[in-house]
Amino acid sequence: MKTLTVRLPEPLVADIEAESRGRKISKSDVVRERLELARRRPRRTTSLNAIADLIGSVDDLPTDLTARKKQYLQDMGYGQKRRR
Repeated sequence: MKTLTVRLPEPLVADIEAESRGRKISKSDVVRERLELARRRPRRTTSLNAIADLIGSVDDLPTDLTARKKQYLQDMGYGQKRRR
């Protein structure tokens, strides 16, 4: 096994140390377990991460907009010529 030195923020180090003491295992074991868990988790795509905070933030849209978008746009008058 190779050795790697990293610098971590104090709150994260405190969290790792507390878990290490509580479970009576080394800090290295805690870090290895956390890295393995992070590696196994499915990742969100970066485009989804970019808009994740916007999901569900628009009010007054129909719940089935994805299935009926053409009908919704037609009902709203999108694409029709405007009167002058």
